[in-house]
Formats: sequence, C-alpha cells, structure tokens
Amino acid sequence: MSEKNTTEDVAIVLVAAGRGMRAGGGIPKQYRMLAGRAVIARTLAGLARALPHARIVPVIHPDDAVLFEAASADCSVNMMPWVAGGDTRQHSVLAGLRSLGDNPPQIVLIHDCARPFASAQLICECVRAAREHGAIVPALAISDAMKTLGAKSTLGEDVDRNSVRAVQTPQAFTYALIRDAHERAKAAGVGNLSDDAAAAQWAGHTIYAIAGEAGNMKLTNPEDFRSAQAALAAELSDVRTGLGYDVHAFGAGDHVWLGGLQIPHEAGLVGHSDADVLLHALTDAILGAIADGDIGSHFPPSDMRWKGAASDQFLRHAIDLVAARGGLVAHLDATIICEAPKIGPHRDAIRANVAKICGLDLGRVAIKATTSEKLGFTGRREGIAVQAVATVRLPWGD
Repeated sequence: MSEKNTTEDVAIVLVAAGRGMRAGGGIPKQYRMLAGRAVIARTLAGLARALPHARIVPVIHPDDAVLFEAASADCSVNMMPWVAGGDTRQHSVLAGLRSLGDNPPQIVLIHDCARPFASAQLICECVRAAREHGAIVPALAISDAMKTLGAKSTLGEDVDRNSVRAVQTPQAFTYALIRDAHERAKAAGVGNLSDDAAAAQWAGHTIYAIAGEAGNMKLTNPEDFRSAQAALAAELSDVRTGLGYDVHAFGAGDHVWLGGLQIPHEAGLVGHSDADVLLHALTDAILGAIADGDIGSHFPPSDMRWKGAASDQFLRHAIDLVAARGGLVAHLDATIICEAPKIGPHRDAIRANVAKICGLDLGRVAIKATTSEKLGFTGRREGIAVQAVATVRLPWGD
C-alpha cells in the first residue's frame, strides 16, 4: 500500500551512522546480512515500496562509505547522496535535516535503519497523521506487567502499563517543526534527548501517538537477528527448487577459478568471463528457481563488459533478484565433476567463499566432488562440469 496523495513533498532521513556492534558479526549491524540481504538494503526497499516518490537521505558514518555503497548498489530508491553523521543520534539527524534545507519537504520521516520491517501501511499512516497533527510517533501498547527498578536490581512499585508505550520509528513531523527543534536543542547545548519526539517535546510541541506494530522490531542483539531470520522464513511459504548445470573446457593456464577462488592446476578453463564453472551453475540454479531466464540472458557472452569478468558478481546478482522479490535463498548444493584438480583440499575454502558471496550461513552451502570414472570428457580430463541445486523461498503468489 502506498500513500494515495503525492509523496513528492515527503522526505525520509534514514539514520544509519551508529556502530551497532552489539549485534555481532564484526561489522555495524545495518550492514549485516539478513536472509541474504543487508539490513539497510531491506529498510531502504521497504521505505521505497511505501513512498516511492519520497526523497531518502541516508546518514552514515564516513568510515562505512564502502559498506554502504555495496549494500545499496541494487536498491531502486529515490536516494539523495549520503550525509556524514555526527557523534550522537541528534547530530546525525540534524545533519540529515540540514541537507534538505535547499529544497525542504513539507513532511519528513526520521527512521532507524535497524527497523527493516515497518509495513507500508504504518509508514503511510505516519505521513497522513503528520499532515494532520504536525508531530507523531508510532507507539506500541505493552502487555507485560511493569514495575520500577531500584538499587541492586530490586523491583519497586507497579507502573500502570496503560499509561506507557514503547516508542518506535519512523517518527514523522512537519519539516519546519522538527528542524527548528533540533537547531534550538543544539544551540542550547542539549544533547541527551532520546529521540526526535523528545527533541520536539523539549521545544514545546505536542506529540501525538498512532498505533505501532509488533513486527516493527529493532535489531539490536544476536537474538534479534535470529528471531528476524525465523520470522522471514515463516512468511516465505512458496518453496521452489532450481537446477543449474555448466561445463567449461580446459585451455592454457596455471589455475582454474572455482567458487571465486584460484585453484592451482596445470591448465585453465576457457570462457568469456573467468569461466568459474561452479558459480555459473549456482547462478543458473537460482535463476531457475525464480523462473528468470539463465545466466546468458542476464550476462550475454556477446557483451564485452563481461569479458574476463569475475563470476561472483553473476551469483550476487541472482541473490539480489531473489531478495528484490522479498525472498531468500535457503540452501545451495553443488557437485563438481572432474578428474583433476583434486577438490578435497580446497572444498572448505570454496564452500566458505560461496557462503560469503551469497550472504548465507555456512550450513546452507554444500559442495561435493566426484569423478566420472574416466568416462566422457571429464574422464578424459578435457574439462570440468558442475551440477547445482538451489532452494529458494518466496512470498506466496510472487
């Protein structure tokens, strides 16, 4: 569902400058993979589906520029150049708001990039309510009993849970209101405000609440990622299987490419690209599962752009096509058929690299090898063949 009125006077400040290391994974959480797609890419896609004409201003840490460019490369959104964030969330939001100053929108949404599951209905309702009230937040009722917490983790008095709410994003405001609130807070040296609603309240504005969503969770720790992964899988009930097959002949060279790795050998493989027979078969298996042609239709050998190209980009493209349809790759299985080189010594490294390319857990990638008992062209050591199977989960009816 998209907002029925125009969204050309709406902008979104996407806050993504935090470090977010509590979630694990060794990188800021917004760039971690979630079901084969970076969290920030999922968030961008959700915002664009709801408000296709809204300008999106990503506010990122300057050190994350390469991570951001990679994660957002295939996002079809109305995105402005990224803005460098500040030392605090307040400073980052203000930087995003200031970047809109030359052509200010009427309504601005401020959203945490670690909330990739905000529905189109919620996002559009935020815009509608902000037009009516000027400042709104989605807020979730609390079902658990509430108590104050005293010294040494001792429980205190009961809190009426009907009087409290868990506040979410996106938070929506008229641009002039929230820009002024943040500018005044900065000028006054007020820097400990919890969110944008708090900034508006500090400036004397009334904040209105609309119903939030239980599914609009914020990814903070490893358990959140596990829950999100499980929730995504449960919603993807259309399970499909694709078969891929590829073969390349040996030619001049001293190595072959398999799974994105150079494997030493007395010959190379002949092909228009790098002739990575394994990645080609896996790519075709995924494309087959979503009924979207084959590797040649996406990367034709007649196109000189792909001359000598690294095949990991072909596989990544297929993964992104699945993600763009709201799905995920659940499992990859491939069998490499050749007499030589010996795959066993390289199997674990190949498997790990394929998992890395695809953004999958290692347990979702299987690599096997066999010979053809010296029969056929592989038995005569004329080349390598690979058979691959991909299991893909999509939303039903896709």
